[in-house]
Amino acid sequence: MLGALIFGPLADRLGRKRILGWSVAFFGLMSLVSIWAPDLTTLTALRFLTGLGLGGAMPSAITLTSEYCPSKRRSSLVTLMFCGFTVGSALGGLASAQILTHFGWQGVLFVGGVLPLLLVPFLVALLPESLRFLVLRQRPQADVDRIIRRLDPLAGTLPQLTAREAATQAPISELFRKPYAVGTALLWVSFFMSLLIIYLISSWLPTLLNGAGADLRTASLVTSVFQIGGTVGAILLGRLMDGVGSARALSVAYATGAGFVLLCGASSTNLGMLVLAVFGVGFCISGSQVGANALAAAYYPTGSRATGVSWANAAGRTGSVVGSLSGGWLVSLNFDAGSILSMLAVPALIASLGIALLGRQDARHRSAAAVA
Repeated sequence: MLGALIFGPLADRLGRKRILGWSVAFFGLMSLVSIWAPDLTTLTALRFLTGLGLGGAMPSAITLTSEYCPSKRRSSLVTLMFCGFTVGSALGGLASAQILTHFGWQGVLFVGGVLPLLLVPFLVALLPESLRFLVLRQRPQADVDRIIRRLDPLAGTLPQLTAREAATQAPISELFRKPYAVGTALLWVSFFMSLLIIYLISSWLPTLLNGAGADLRTASLVTSVFQIGGTVGAILLGRLMDGVGSARALSVAYATGAGFVLLCGASSTNLGMLVLAVFGVGFCISGSQVGANALAAAYYPTGSRATGVSWANAAGRTGSVVGSLSGGWLVSLNFDAGSILSMLAVPALIASLGIALLGRQDARHRSAAAVA
């Protein structure tokens, strides 16, 4: 959360590529250093620093991808890129189980540190800086021409920036000015509710199902279906967003997710129905959260895009903390699995409403700009 708050504005001032490279190098190094932590307090501090780097990397990657995507395919390509996160989460869990057996927890942190550090030279050598950022910041023409020739030797046109984009100088304050202030609040509410659901389910579903009578192996298997649903949902919802509009697709998906959440609560003792319901929640809620990142990247102008995406993610991380803690609180109050899961329909509907209102507000903003 703090990494997103800090590095987002820096990416709007210093460049998306630079902050992405620094962030990846930093969280890789901190993960590697964690191996030699002498006690739990030091390990906790080093994991906190690792999180700072992670918080800066994801919004920078989303912003940079968005600024290179053609507008007609932006949502599907951004969500496809972000699936690296969900696939990495799933593979990381599988790899950790094997590494722990043979090398202990230090082995997990070693792999988690070395792989990002190996990636950094490729980011530096191969990843281009955003052309829109270079034009906005009036960087040397030779830098811009070099990237354009690399992408397409026959191309000769620069990205076109609106007058408002060109005038953006303070990325943080831009989020709270007209016409973005209302949309910023709606995005933050939607991100908060969405990640509250995702983290409560991913953190507590195995425990809840185990308490309802399922063995831990089955409970973990059902939880993995949630991750699979999220990856499939992100890819298909991205394509749908490009076809029918981002806000419309996501609003319907979140509302449908509320229905699947209720089905989870009603079928917590029926394994077959529960697997279907959990897949549906992953598809609709987790998939929509990935799509919401693409929506946020498209909503803000170039000068404040990284800040807008990263601060929306920071608001969502607050929701993830609340979701994880509230799951434990509800368990301590002796709520059963069905009741806890059913409650999550409320934040899903709030997220759906927030995205729908954002779509209407953005449509009015674009209509007014077209008339002007």
